Amino acid sequence: MAHAKTSYVCLPCRASYKQPYDKGRERICPRCTRPLIHVGSAFAPPRRRDTAAWRTLSVLLHAGVRFHKSCCCGPGYRPRTLREVRERMTYARRSGEPFARSLVRYDLPSGPPRG
Repeated sequence: MAHAKTSYVCLPCRASYKQPYDKGRERICPRCTRPLIHVGSAFAPPRRRDTAAWRTLSVLLHAGVRFHKSCCCGPGYRPRTLREVRERMTYARRSGEPFARSLVRYDLPSGPPRG
């Protein structure tokens, strides 16, 4: 039985590749030979020309946010625009919440942060 494939991304090339997951093996981009980033099986890549979406993705990946499926649904909410990322990062700075947690919030609490 073949193992399911998962997504790997090269941010400089703005390319995504589906490959079988092997925990100990480092994947290399066929275009630039840099290491690929494992993003998860629920990842849907933006179009290569959509630079804003790739910037948003870069912020998410550098914060440690990935696109893994849970037992019954997809990865949950992920910001799709730089504006949504900025709003969540501002909230994280003001509230003291970790960036990764604030980036995956569906709705931001209204009013001043508690704390």
